[in-house]
Amino acid sequence: MSISNTLRLLPNALIQVRRLIPFLLTVAYPYLVTAQLQLSGEIRPRSEYRHGFKTLFDEGQEAAFFISQRTRIAAGLQTDKVQYYLSVQNVHVWGDQPQLVVNNGSSLGIQQAWAKVKLSPMWALKLGRQEISYDDQRIFGSVDWAQQARSHDAALLIFQDSTFRGELGLAYNQDQERLLTTRYTIPNNYKTIQYLWLHKEWLHVNGSFLFLNNGLPVNLSAGRYKTNFSQTVGSRLTYQRNKSIAHLTFYYQTGRDNDEAESKINAYYLGGDFGYSIKKYILSVGFEHLSGNDQLNTNTVNNAFNPFYGTNHKFNGHMDYFYVGNHLRSVGLSDIFIQAQHKSGAITNRLALHYFQAPGSIAAPGGGGAAEAYLGTELDYSINWKINAETSFTFGYSQLFGAPSMELLKGGDHEATSNWVWATISFKPSYTFKKE
Repeated sequence: MSISNTLRLLPNALIQVRRLIPFLLTVAYPYLVTAQLQLSGEIRPRSEYRHGFKTLFDEGQEAAFFISQRTRIAAGLQTDKVQYYLSVQNVHVWGDQPQLVVNNGSSLGIQQAWAKVKLSPMWALKLGRQEISYDDQRIFGSVDWAQQARSHDAALLIFQDSTFRGELGLAYNQDQERLLTTRYTIPNNYKTIQYLWLHKEWLHVNGSFLFLNNGLPVNLSAGRYKTNFSQTVGSRLTYQRNKSIAHLTFYYQTGRDNDEAESKINAYYLGGDFGYSIKKYILSVGFEHLSGNDQLNTNTVNNAFNPFYGTNHKFNGHMDYFYVGNHLRSVGLSDIFIQAQHKSGAITNRLALHYFQAPGSIAAPGGGGAAEAYLGTELDYSINWKINAETSFTFGYSQLFGAPSMELLKGGDHEATSNWVWATISFKPSYTFKKE
């Protein structure tokens, strides 16, 4: 059909569409009035001054400064039987594209897109791209601090009653539609996972159990490939009564790693903390111990615990020296910390002090045996101002006082000043259309 014929038919087509609108509204009305629609958004610029972030600073280096931004638009639809959610986001650094941009590249993407259907009053099935977050987010977390956050393509079977919740999760990843093989080539990602998470609440105690079967791709020589599986199993207990709260967590890991040697895994995690509220203050003390490898021992067993898909920025200091895209298969970590929080009106202040040691031996230079286990001390301070229901401002300052052994692990100069300054302003509008 020619363009001229198409243009002549366009007015008639528009008339037919206009006639269909009342019919479509009549058909959709019973569905629309029983649903609840929520629209939300987020604009979150964050400025950072990095002067020893993730690794010790060296006086011969130049500090970094930049502004990154997350922009999100999300819609959630709740009906009697099905819940839908879609979140689209753009993550970029101010100035990473020219002003007259032609193509936005891959900075715009789907952060979440899932549907959750009720199978019965207690059972539900959730399918699609989604955040997975449990307990304190040590193994599974949303990683909301990262501008892009973390999401999974997964299927969840969910059971919930008044005091118990259980979730069975399954995921199987491919990098493209293929005619042959199931080879997976996306770096730093799992091929498949299966997990079971159970959570029970009592009067003053609640407990969780997690089993994770984690399948990582292994690319062998001559184009061969396989999937190695490791298992993480453990529990987290919480006790809360009056002004006191305490946590105790233990995980054990076994199976095979996906390194070249396909090392056997034998690792563990132990953590606990105790907090007490005094008027407007919350004071807490705690520890974490993540087992690690011994640099003076050449055995092929991997003793380094891996927190996998947790919100690791939340733990072990805000300067991300440990487990935020780093420190895997290393000497592990012992972290003793003290925290204080004060809230007055719309202002919340937080202060934390971390004392770091290495459980595994660090090889001293020149074959001098083991170096000192002490790695350093970190001080973190942040203040949050809730300006209004949609707007908040947060400022943070962190400083790491590194030891010589930290220099052996991370490089840089332990005598140089290593600090980090950041500020975020977050706008989060939300509106809900409810049935009248």
